[in-house]
Amino acid sequence: MPSVNTSDFKKGMKVIVENDPYEIVECNFVKPGKGQALYKTKLRNLLKGGILDRTYKSGDSLEAADIRRSQGSYSYRDADSYHFLDSDTFEQYALPAETIDHYMKFLMEGTEVDLLFWNDQLISMTPPQNVVLEVTYTEPAARGNTATNVTKGATVETGVEVQVPAFIEQGNRVKIDVENGSYVERVNN
Repeated sequence: MPSVNTSDFKKGMKVIVENDPYEIVECNFVKPGKGQALYKTKLRNLLKGGILDRTYKSGDSLEAADIRRSQGSYSYRDADSYHFLDSDTFEQYALPAETIDHYMKFLMEGTEVDLLFWNDQLISMTPPQNVVLEVTYTEPAARGNTATNVTKGATVETGVEVQVPAFIEQGNRVKIDVENGSYVERVNN
């Protein structure tokens, strides 16, 4: 892989540090009164998600990471992993369930996702920001509870319960924020 000089560092660049792929989250150029110029960086590990603070001297270089993004879709889950289909190559890839379980409770089979590869190995998946799901069960609204922001539990078609406004009924379609599992809005069919 080609190397990247510190003078070419910029936010979003992917590099290899200690044999792991990192994304440059922040890079600041510092020129002290005496001595060499410095590049203070914050790097996010693309495999583990941790942040690393590193300072590099002017003239240092890092190896560029072979990162590829692709569109894909969620296929299925087996005992301990989720499987995705790459829309470009039509190949199946798997990610361990424990790393992405918190996103998957709102995704149906066939949901479009963004896939991130390093050296042709799937390392992460980014779900859509919002999904539209049908409410399969909810209690009827209590009469008179329309003046305030009253919420109630509702089970959506993936089996997860979310808090929705009191006017939502069984059979309604609702938009859910995948990141925090909150109700966004009712969607007309």
